[in-house]
Amino acid sequence: MEGKQQFQVPRVKIGRQGLEISKMGFGCSGLSGIFNDPLPHEQGVSLIIEAFNKGVTFFDTADAYANGDNEILIGKALKHLPREKVQIASKFGIAGFENGKLLIKGAPDYVRKCCEGSLERLGVGYIDLYFPHRIDTTVPIEETMGELKKLVDEGKIKYIGLCEASADTIRRAHAVHPITAVQMEWELGIGVIAYSPLGHGFFAGRANTEGLPEGSILALNPRFNGENVDKNKIIYTRVANLAAKYGCTPPQLALAWLLHQGEDVVPIPGNWF
Repeated sequence: MEGKQQFQVPRVKIGRQGLEISKMGFGCSGLSGIFNDPLPHEQGVSLIIEAFNKGVTFFDTADAYANGDNEILIGKALKHLPREKVQIASKFGIAGFENGKLLIKGAPDYVRKCCEGSLERLGVGYIDLYFPHRIDTTVPIEETMGELKKLVDEGKIKYIGLCEASADTIRRAHAVHPITAVQMEWELGIGVIAYSPLGHGFFAGRANTEGLPEGSILALNPRFNGENVDKNKIIYTRVANLAAKYGCTPPQLALAWLLHQGEDVVPIPGNWF
């Protein structure tokens, strides 16, 4: 008797510059303890390899995730995978915290320094898709893009994306060099490459912060605090009931909704920002 054929994630072209990735990505930040306790590298590598074997070829990371350790983890996984069949996205620009707020940097020299650091940690010769993690409003986007364009010309990155950018910023950036993708938070009921498609774990069944490890970023998320918890539990119950109606889980329903928003929308569950 023949075994049941395993489902393979389909592929999609993003932008008009030639990038092709899996229709479902893998947000790797969660492997490094953003939500839960960090996984040992060996377990993280195994999960990445398992995802690849199911057809996921697009893996998203950033130098800010665990201070670069997330990129090191992915680099270890890449040693077991065919590099030409894997698409790696990484991000730069979050340089820490200052006065309780994210410190964002987009100066040209910082762009180059970050890219070269990511290449070294990943152990690769190029990054497929490279993003400013956030837009540095103190530096004209044209200057940031100018350095990114140089990195493309040098073969260190293949495609350029933007995170959480306004329409005006996207237009100005695109005038310097074509923008292949925009990464933003997009969730069921909240209204591309979409991070946090499961609502920071909300649609995975976390309607509260009970049982979270100490230091989890979820404990700081407004949707899990104060009066928001009770209000959001009502939403979760509605989603859970609808999922039961269609014979699936709430996370499956949330991802299905997002996957039907357009052919060039790619969820990357696992990332928090």
